Amino acid sequence: MKLRPFPLEKSLARRALLAGMAAAAVLGMTGPVLAQDYPNKVIKLVVPYPPGGATDVIGRVMAQKLSVALGQQVIVDNRAGAAGSIGAAAVAAAPPDGYTLLMGAMTSHSISAALNPKVATFDMDKSFAPVAIVGTVPLVFVVNPSIKASTLAEFIALAKSRPAPLSFASAGNGSPQHLAGEMFQRAAGVQMLHVPYKGSGPAMTDLMGGQVDSMIETAPAAQSHIKAGKLRAIAAASAQRIATLPEVPTATEAGLKGFEVSSMFGIAAPAGTPAAIVARLNDALKSILTLPDVKESLLAQGVIATYSTPQEAAVALRNESAKWTKVIRDGNIKPD
Repeated sequence: MKLRPFPLEKSLARRALLAGMAAAAVLGMTGPVLAQDYPNKVIKLVVPYPPGGATDVIGRVMAQKLSVALGQQVIVDNRAGAAGSIGAAAVAAAPPDGYTLLMGAMTSHSISAALNPKVATFDMDKSFAPVAIVGTVPLVFVVNPSIKASTLAEFIALAKSRPAPLSFASAGNGSPQHLAGEMFQRAAGVQMLHVPYKGSGPAMTDLMGGQVDSMIETAPAAQSHIKAGKLRAIAAASAQRIATLPEVPTATEAGLKGFEVSSMFGIAAPAGTPAAIVARLNDALKSILTLPDVKESLLAQGVIATYSTPQEAAVALRNESAKWTKVIRDGNIKPD
């Protein structure tokens, strides 16, 4: 005699099946549901440097405009320390829900992660979900006016002809200025003496005083001294000429093809943040970065407003990380 399931067993089995289907549906909808409801509370934009610097200024402009665009307050949270690594690591470890974001100096973070991984406890490729690149700061090659070189080609020829090496200053060991100088030596086939300082200010002072010969510095820091005749600009380390220094040729125009160095600034979320939330933030930034007052505010800091998609930002960060990792490895550069 064949036994049939009791009605209660059928009912329980049916309920279990329906519950499983419902759970699967809810899990599948989690991302879109979060995005539709996002944001519904305050968003923290972590600036991993003290107030007043370029990253902080950019962050405050972005926070104010995002607050309007998203209809929810975005506050700047300054978490300085370890050359930006403390704040960046805090964002990397935050819940991936879109409520903790990084306003990063991506060039500096890429260098820190490659140069000192024990301090920078994050991986630029794996720890973040890039939202957008929002700005770039070009660098410019400057020399003391006493140096007998008016062009980059003449400077390279001079460096090759001297028995004693020409010197270049930087804002410190492992700084973008230092690694730009290391890149230049390899690209130009010259050997120079690196003189590190504790910041760009002292380095520029000694460069103008003739204690060092050259430096690759950010355009905003150098341009007033260039225009005053205290420094001579021989090349822009950027793909295009610098708008505030239009008479200065690019390194490629000056014969050093492909030598491009700039400081990159961007916004990122913790890895694992739903793509729909990243897209929501990116859409807001796309509109923000076209506003004239935003462009003017950033340009006042020497920053060129630059928009990218999350995909473009991810590629840019991978390239940045790979570039500086190679420079650090090839130059056998160690942290202080």
